[in-house]
Amino acid sequence: MTAARRLLAYVLPVHNEVDGVRAFHEALVAATDTRPDLDFEFVYVDDGSRDGSLDVLLALRAADERVTVISLARNFGHQIAVTAGLDAAAGRDAVIVMDTDLQDPPAVSLQLIETWESGVDVAYAQRRTRRDSTFKRGTAYVFYWLLTRLASVDIPRNVGDFRLMDRSVVAEVIRYREHDRFLRGIVAHVGFRQEAVPFDRDPRYAGSSSYPLRTMLKLAADGILGFSTFPLRLISRLGMLISLLSLLGALFVVYVRVFDPQRTVPGWAFITVGMFLLGGIQLLMMGVIGSYLGRVYVETQDRPLYSLAMVARGRESETGG
Repeated sequence: MTAARRLLAYVLPVHNEVDGVRAFHEALVAATDTRPDLDFEFVYVDDGSRDGSLDVLLALRAADERVTVISLARNFGHQIAVTAGLDAAAGRDAVIVMDTDLQDPPAVSLQLIETWESGVDVAYAQRRTRRDSTFKRGTAYVFYWLLTRLASVDIPRNVGDFRLMDRSVVAEVIRYREHDRFLRGIVAHVGFRQEAVPFDRDPRYAGSSSYPLRTMLKLAADGILGFSTFPLRLISRLGMLISLLSLLGALFVVYVRVFDPQRTVPGWAFITVGMFLLGGIQLLMMGVIGSYLGRVYVETQDRPLYSLAMVARGRESETGG
């Protein structure tokens, strides 16, 4: 009896990639054609693009029946777009997540497949080198340094969302429905056998990064706040330190008043500066608490993660929903 062929799905988020998505698809098809023993599905998720990317994706679907196109009703962000793709690809033997800017070489995905075939549940692509700006490399280093020390789970360094997950892992990951998502942390949290595949990251083929500074900061906050309560513990420790310093200052004032009343206690300017400093620290503490509270508020609303404008799969097409 002939064994059933394995079906692998690629989840490919797209946001304003009209200049490069066709070249990416050609490179991906060329790479996957080297594995005729496997069946592939290419799930493109258009995350509210405004540059004609959706038209290109529909043209790719018309030329290749393996292409599935999911169009979100608006821009929900990269992590939500990947989640929508995972929801659509659930049940496949394995799912590969990668960006479409050709910074993640399609040929590397074949190495992920080979690692998976050796018995690994999650094969993640770990950047050995990256051709980014000095600023982006520096901020990435600081982010991973903080995440390594603060996160409650072991999240690998220099790893993005480019990875292969076995169907059992995907089934667990899509159960996590928090809105402020940090998928690489979620994958680390679910466990299973995970292994790194080092690779050299290429420069973007075209267009600009969908991760500007503001988005990078939000992703960093999602990673730290979603997988660590250290900022809250830090507030308590800082509060105890300030209280201790205040107590020592009060004891010094009492000592001068009792044992050296002729001596004037200087420092009105220092006291004024200290008051502003303490006020700033208190506002910072309230901001940290507010960030955690805001996440709780969003989750209690229990709104859907995304809205679909269109799903085009196989020979069928659906709109709305």
